[in-house]
Amino acid sequence: MEKSVIIIGAGIAGLSAGCYGQMNGYRTSIFEMHDNPGGLCTSWQRRGYTIDGCLHWLVGSREGSSMHRVWEELGALQGRQIVDHDVFVQVEGDQGRVFNLYTDLNRLEQHLRKLAPEDTKMVQALVKAARRCLRFDMPVDKAPELYGLLDKLRLLLKFLPHFMFMRKWSRTTVQDYAARFEDPFVRESLLAVMPTSFPMLALLFTLAWMDRKDAGYAIGGSLEFARAIERRYLALGGDIHYKSRVDKILVADNRATGVRLADGTEHRGDVIVSAADGHATIYDMLDGRYVNKKVNRYYDELPIFPPLVYVGLGVARTFEDITPSVSGISFPLEKPIVIDQRERNRMEVHIYNFDPTLAPEGKTVLTVLFESDYDYWKELKENPSRYREEKQRIASEVVARLDQRFPGLAADVELRDVATPMTFERYTGNWRGSYEGWLITSRTLGMRMSKTLPGLKDFYMVGQWVQPGGGLPPAATSGREVVQIMCKKDGRRFVTSIPHT
Repeated sequence: MEKSVIIIGAGIAGLSAGCYGQMNGYRTSIFEMHDNPGGLCTSWQRRGYTIDGCLHWLVGSREGSSMHRVWEELGALQGRQIVDHDVFVQVEGDQGRVFNLYTDLNRLEQHLRKLAPEDTKMVQALVKAARRCLRFDMPVDKAPELYGLLDKLRLLLKFLPHFMFMRKWSRTTVQDYAARFEDPFVRESLLAVMPTSFPMLALLFTLAWMDRKDAGYAIGGSLEFARAIERRYLALGGDIHYKSRVDKILVADNRATGVRLADGTEHRGDVIVSAADGHATIYDMLDGRYVNKKVNRYYDELPIFPPLVYVGLGVARTFEDITPSVSGISFPLEKPIVIDQRERNRMEVHIYNFDPTLAPEGKTVLTVLFESDYDYWKELKENPSRYREEKQRIASEVVARLDQRFPGLAADVELRDVATPMTFERYTGNWRGSYEGWLITSRTLGMRMSKTLPGLKDFYMVGQWVQPGGGLPPAATSGREVVQIMCKKDGRRFVTSIPHT
């Protein structure tokens, strides 16, 4: 008899669970609070411009990598143009110095040795470590929950020679490593590359993925990427209900049996999979009934990615003289910009001069983001006029600072759009507006949370709240893994397929 599966949320994790569920003979239905797929993997249109809210680079963009196979199964990359940038981020200094984090490791080594010859040994160690990470590919074949003794033994034998390497670089933060460089500009530049609390291992793997061209940008942006997976899901026979917010997960005899929507209607299923926000799922939809000390400790103690203030601009110029890069240009400010009552002395602008689909011909989308404080914006939102004024002030100050870096830009700005942590919370329901869930630290790197909750049967969780680090690959693989677990429980052989183009 065909089992029915209800999936909460049409983000990448929910769509993935739906696709693999359909491939394996389950009858799935997705209930999504918004009117578009993708969740946080989204874009929005304003006056002819498309502001992208997610994709900068995608692990698995290279044919032959293990993650690429997953994206193919989900129909995400077929027919899409991939752009591999030469530069990850460009950091400008006060005195005309420029730090380019090149995506080619050989070029990066040459550049850094020329930029800071006194740090040659540090540069060599960094590049050597990144090259070692080229040997690794993301394992996606089997859910870790299904590993038997032989699987664990094979994995141990594979990684044993690299144990000390992994341990060293996972315990060293970006901030700690940057402090070892003698050149102050290189130190500052490394701190601008990614969150300073990240373990160096995260940076090393990022450099390795970039070097082997397995972390490119998919032309068309985030919403089109999500829509490609939505089309795959619908072609497999799945069903999506938009504007259908789930308020409660229905439970009988400690078994998840269905969902109740905000409009009061109820829908029954044999299995419930939540790809929604973890905190809302556990403490609101299930009223906190299925927790233990470990689950509570996650939400009480683990750090999360801070929410963002996201400024999108539509500009009537092409920026042909600017080298396209993964994360844009970071430059110092003559006058600090104040966001949530804190001064920011640097600003990073992402210039989408490499994706013509996001703007009318001869024009370009720019985005600037700042990590921010949720509580500040939550309080400010209670006063709508002050909230609007603050958004307008930030947009004006961002344009003014960009005009100093790119003279004449202010006159070319046709669109200003500001999203705050409250925007993210409203659009996706993400806890405290966090854009990627659990933050990667030396403590959380490699940590996996259970996809089930204690005492609750026929229920699973997928997405960024079951594994620190966020990002699209873990979201997609978690959906794949949960269907593998279901198949194992039901005595089915897990199967996949790749759609023909």
